[in-house]
Amino acid sequence: MLGGDLRDQAVWVDEAICIGCRYCAHVATNTFVVEPNLGRSRAIRQDGDSTERIQEAIDTCPVDCIHWVPFESLEALKQDLVRQNLQARPQG
Repeated sequence: MLGGDLRDQAVWVDEAICIGCRYCAHVATNTFVVEPNLGRSRAIRQDGDSTERIQEAIDTCPVDCIHWVPFESLEALKQDLVRQNLQARPQG
């Protein structure tokens, strides 16, 4: 385990509404990255940072696209994301 705790819920980024501001990735560096092809944030580790640090990252999000979800929901959420066929955000 990195810096995180075993917790009851997982962190999820709704990439469909993420604007790629990078705030979360600057706050919780072991949990979030900006996906290079789409320019949207993604949670890459569930145990990367403390719950408090992840919550701080969630609180910095200007479009409220990061959520705590049940671990059991992650696979369905990932499948929904694939089906949405997101396009890359314009750089700039």
